[in-house]
Amino acid sequence: MTRRQLTDEQWKLIEPFLPIGEYGPYPERLRDQFEGVIWRFRTGAQWREMPGEFGPWPTVYGRFRVWRNAGVFTALLEGLIAEAARQGKTDLSLVSVDSTTVRAHHDAAGMIVGKDVMEALEEAAAEQEEARPKRGGEAEQNGRDGGKELERAERRRVRRRRRLRLKEALLGRSRGGLTSKIHLAADRKRRPLSFVLTAGQAADSPQFVPVLKKIRVRLPVGRPRTRPGAVAADKAYSSRANRSHLRKRGIRAVIPEKKDQVANRRKKGSRGGRPVAFDTGLYRDRNTVERLINRLKDWRGIATRFDKTPESYLAGLELRASMIWLGDLLQAAD
Repeated sequence: MTRRQLTDEQWKLIEPFLPIGEYGPYPERLRDQFEGVIWRFRTGAQWREMPGEFGPWPTVYGRFRVWRNAGVFTALLEGLIAEAARQGKTDLSLVSVDSTTVRAHHDAAGMIVGKDVMEALEEAAAEQEEARPKRGGEAEQNGRDGGKELERAERRRVRRRRRLRLKEALLGRSRGGLTSKIHLAADRKRRPLSFVLTAGQAADSPQFVPVLKKIRVRLPVGRPRTRPGAVAADKAYSSRANRSHLRKRGIRAVIPEKKDQVANRRKKGSRGGRPVAFDTGLYRDRNTVERLINRLKDWRGIATRFDKTPESYLAGLELRASMIWLGDLLQAAD
């Protein structure tokens, strides 16, 4: 017998977020199916290996796809954060930003891309290749063998399709294989506030602003709160654009300066400007985001990506984040 994934108190908070169709009977075993989704991401097992206590695996998987496409997991996460804000248990005095790389299982490769989408992507990529300057003179290019040139063009087309398929799946290729990267923001109590999923080779600094823009804490009255008091990050996020964004929004930056940036500023003398402000005391609390990453990866389906589509993996990530908020809410209530 597989143990329960949810307590009765947890299910009472989750059930209102699950949509029910306007027509037709109430879905049977709705709680069992939701717990089956939790079991799958907690264990990282294949859907078809799901125990019978949760119901037929095609039914559970179909229900997961319906919830994913309807944005249920996003709404659940935002709703639990709003409930914490209603109870006065949110803390945006300091938000920490970081990223973590997730190894993708070979089952995650091979996402199906629609024919129309692939043709549009291929056309855009081909235009970019044509715009690039070609090596060799005009005589050398005209002297190429026509048959071999067609073979080269076909090989380039195949490689281009592979790259485009990986790009659409948000998968990056590295020495260790296929990877994805999670960019996230955490509060001082190791709870997630926002996520951005990219390919594994994506740099951290360009995702700093998108992660902060996704922070949205709904309050009982008024507009949602989107601006933390301070933001902590490591040297990878030390850039002029990121600091300018925080300064315009009135957010305190707790980001150490890179050595080359310090040397360049000193070399310019008075034209280099003042040294950036840096609070070492606040920076000590940046470890909360790293500890949150460990909490997220307690689920094997999050520590390793088994899902072909980025939407499915992101839904599982939001589900795991919701369970973290849910556990803290009920623990605080007790």
